[in-house]
Amino acid sequence: MENTSYCSFKEKLCFALGDASANIAWRGVAAFLTIFYTDVFGLTPASVGLLMLICRSSDGVSDVAMGMIGDRTKSKYGHFRPWILWTAIPLGVILSLLFTAPDWSYEMKLVYAYTTYILFTLIYTANNIPYGALMAVMTPNENERTSLGSFRMMGAFTGGMLVQGSLLALVAYFGNVNPTIDLEQKAETEYVVTVTSPENVKNAKISTQHGLFGSVAKFQMVGDTAAPTLGKSFEMKAGEKYTFTITGESDLTKDNISLINQSTGYSNSMYIMSAILALCMFLTFWGTRERVAPDEKQEDNLLQDLKDLVKNKPWFILLVVGLGFNIYNNLKTGIIAIYFTHYVGNAALAGIYFVALMLISIVAAMITPSLSKKFGKKNVFIGSMIATSIVNSLLYFFGPTQILMIFAVGITSELFAAILPTLFFGMLGDAADYGEKVFGRRATGLVYSAGSFATKFGGGIAGAIIGAVLGLYGYDGQDSSAIQNAVPGIINLMSWIPAVICLAFTFVMSFYPITSVAEATAPTIKVDSTDLTINNENK
Repeated sequence: MENTSYCSFKEKLCFALGDASANIAWRGVAAFLTIFYTDVFGLTPASVGLLMLICRSSDGVSDVAMGMIGDRTKSKYGHFRPWILWTAIPLGVILSLLFTAPDWSYEMKLVYAYTTYILFTLIYTANNIPYGALMAVMTPNENERTSLGSFRMMGAFTGGMLVQGSLLALVAYFGNVNPTIDLEQKAETEYVVTVTSPENVKNAKISTQHGLFGSVAKFQMVGDTAAPTLGKSFEMKAGEKYTFTITGESDLTKDNISLINQSTGYSNSMYIMSAILALCMFLTFWGTRERVAPDEKQEDNLLQDLKDLVKNKPWFILLVVGLGFNIYNNLKTGIIAIYFTHYVGNAALAGIYFVALMLISIVAAMITPSLSKKFGKKNVFIGSMIATSIVNSLLYFFGPTQILMIFAVGITSELFAAILPTLFFGMLGDAADYGEKVFGRRATGLVYSAGSFATKFGGGIAGAIIGAVLGLYGYDGQDSSAIQNAVPGIINLMSWIPAVICLAFTFVMSFYPITSVAEATAPTIKVDSTDLTINNENK
């Protein structure tokens, strides 16, 4: 029997590390950049939303351009792998710069934010489109591509879990101010705490380590008539005393109280994440091979490739649907830190929630190949979109103390949501095969530009929606009363707003035309000594 396996377990694992790396960057930005911009850097929600929308509006052009460049890159390493190597360090550097907060005027802060964000999207494009296309050229086997998609998503969710689960803890560690603390207990669950910082801190944050699944501490700065801070940033001057009343905690000690310089914490934490990112990218480059190539007789005809792409119905539908579920996922992700910080009242829970979502996402990625084989990719995709939307909308009905229910509903919703990207990138490979079969030409990089465009532009639209809704409710991360007034908007963004958007795009997926492997596959296989070795190992 002919061996149809091309990729060893080691190669699949190295491939997965590439999306672990990409998601350290992407999920770090999606989950924390909004709250960093508003609560630490001091930008308004409207400015943040407009920034994300404008900066990503050009992604369609840059993504298509990168797809064409990837298809035409010629090196001994292949078409796509060299870009993974070339962009590893630049992507880490720009990620660090995104979470750096220079103390400039508001106008100069906007210039800095636009410059670094645009550079981030461009470098991410140069890295992620070749990475995405790599899956389609590693193997011609449709089932093996689904397996690669599963490995990819397990890597993506692991990278997401790393950054989303640990970043806030790292911010607290690297941003620790080591203040002088005086603590006086007034009642069983009421304390007066006075803190003195040894240094000027532009964006300080005070918190306790108690109450993760119990009571949540409420802070009220003495002399401040605003509502409880609930994690609000405030400015400290070296040597001056700042006094708070704390309610909702018991058995509180000085060791349980933290004072964090958020600016320093975020920048130092991202240095660590960037180093891990670059290392993972290097391993992906080293451990993967390209095997599927265009027919050697295929002429370089850019115009024809673009014409074929527009007429590729599976690709076009995936582009639209990918945009939809990425808006959905980025809305959910982008509001979590704000939701737990300012609605639940415990920022530490956000990290735990992120980890829980990533763990269930890994489970979803593992079961997706079996589900798609039994029920078909299209049916599983549609069913997952409907299920995650309905479940996610239920978050609207839970109060800030119903932590277990919030976690249960969020995890259940994510189980279905995580199936979508796992299927999506494998289906793009099917669309590339479909284009080669129907039009007689292969343009893998161009096809996979849809994946990057959908991811980034979907995130941009999501960021704009978050900024618009928070702005409508008057949100200001450095103003306690404004935070309280914006709570209804935060709840809506966490629940029914993303759910309605996801349901709207479900209808489009019903028109996806590929229902069998035979309809999509006809790739040209490039065989070299490395492939033969792997084949022999897998026999």
